[in-house]
Amino acid sequence: MTRERESFWHLVHAEWTKFRTVRGWVIAAGVTIVAIPAFAFLAADAGGSCTQTGGGHAAACPAPPTGPGGEPVSDAFYFAHQPVTGNGTITVQVTSLTGQVPVPPPGFEADGPGGQPWFKAGIIVKENTSQGSAYAAMMVTGSHGVRMQWDYVNDTPGLVGDVSAAAPRWLRLVRDGGTLTGYDSADGTHWTLVGTAALPGLTSTVQAGLFAAAPPGGNAGTATGVFRHVGLSWPATGWTGTNVGGTGPNGVPLPGSLRQSPGTITLTGSGDISPAVGNTGSVNSLQRALTGTFFGLIPLIVVAAMFITAEYRRGLIRVSLTAAPRRGRLLAAKAVAIGTAGLVAGLVAATLALAVGTPALRRSGIPLWPASPLTEARMVAGTGALLAVAAVLALAIGTIVRRSAPAIAAVIVVIVVPYLLVLGPLQGPNGEAPLWPLRITPAAALSVQQAIPEFYQVIAVYQPNAGFYPYPPWAGLAVECAWAAAALALAYYLLRRRDA
Repeated sequence: MTRERESFWHLVHAEWTKFRTVRGWVIAAGVTIVAIPAFAFLAADAGGSCTQTGGGHAAACPAPPTGPGGEPVSDAFYFAHQPVTGNGTITVQVTSLTGQVPVPPPGFEADGPGGQPWFKAGIIVKENTSQGSAYAAMMVTGSHGVRMQWDYVNDTPGLVGDVSAAAPRWLRLVRDGGTLTGYDSADGTHWTLVGTAALPGLTSTVQAGLFAAAPPGGNAGTATGVFRHVGLSWPATGWTGTNVGGTGPNGVPLPGSLRQSPGTITLTGSGDISPAVGNTGSVNSLQRALTGTFFGLIPLIVVAAMFITAEYRRGLIRVSLTAAPRRGRLLAAKAVAIGTAGLVAGLVAATLALAVGTPALRRSGIPLWPASPLTEARMVAGTGALLAVAAVLALAIGTIVRRSAPAIAAVIVVIVVPYLLVLGPLQGPNGEAPLWPLRITPAAALSVQQAIPEFYQVIAVYQPNAGFYPYPPWAGLAVECAWAAAALALAYYLLRRRDA
């Protein structure tokens, strides 16, 4: 045998030739490519459309406002404001935050002195009172201490602890052109930088003042903040109280109020200022376009398992081992060949699914969360990697059990069943479910398809049926890789010890 024929890549070429010359296997790979984009249309329809009834007539639900980054947002709160032109500073002492939720949302933390954990009150500089306009805010919260938040999706922590008359919090916002800088203090003397927000394109004249909000707005909660020692660097013009968004659709659940007494301003408000994700709003995820991944996985798993079990069934494994006596190299060559087939099928299928699914999702009538080109590239590459690793896992298990049906069933059980359990039997009455099956099984790799980030500052039920997973994208894929590596190691051990 020549050195060329003994090389590893010669083995890979030989295994690839085996794969592409078996018509049924090539057809199955084609089914994988077709199945994933084919289900993109069904996924868009499954997202439904938004309609509401009123006065006996059905009407389309109004789209939520859009933030500076194009994302759907919740922007409804009570705002006591006055206009400011140019640079300026607003400083305030917050001595109390209390809140009420008549019907606390199931699954969330219990009410504390400040209401739900993300009830908030503080100071804000906002481009205008239109929903979705740029802003930066310093606030106290029900259970998460002082926070600086801006442009709906950004959040950074400040002082910890609850606010009270005995432990007030001082907040400060400084505007310098398009940059807003937030500070906090426990005594009004020693100040600490909390964060800096860049708001490009901020108009010269903005609205600045005090606010109160009480998420989740759907439960008609109210938050009440008490403010003292309001300091403005501009000539005060008097406060104007506004329910941002009004009291209609996408507006505040309950109107707010402004009460002034000597040295004190009290605001009560409802609603929220946040990205509209989870159960806080009806938003489509681009991940829906990849729902067909489950259907595409099955034919690929079948082919990958049969890539080795067919040789055991027909007795051809002896021929393969005679031609390649170094069994580990043979197993590795098969893994590279079938993994490449899965990778190519996944990349092509995911690209087609996003191409046909994105327009379908946009036509559904439900806002589509924007995904950057890098996010889409990660979703495509991640889907390809997910299928490639699943194929290698199926090959390894087929080597271990040497029979097609048990190998195929085993891979389906560890990849598909955990996801179905979380969406079905393990799901609670309010939509929440334990996520441990998606932490310890190869199904964790589905996180590579996640298109909407999980926002720490949003009260929401983050579940797989809304496109959320317990691990970051590539960490979830690493779990699947660990399973495949462990299965390959066991397959290699058994392949060396057993007769053909």
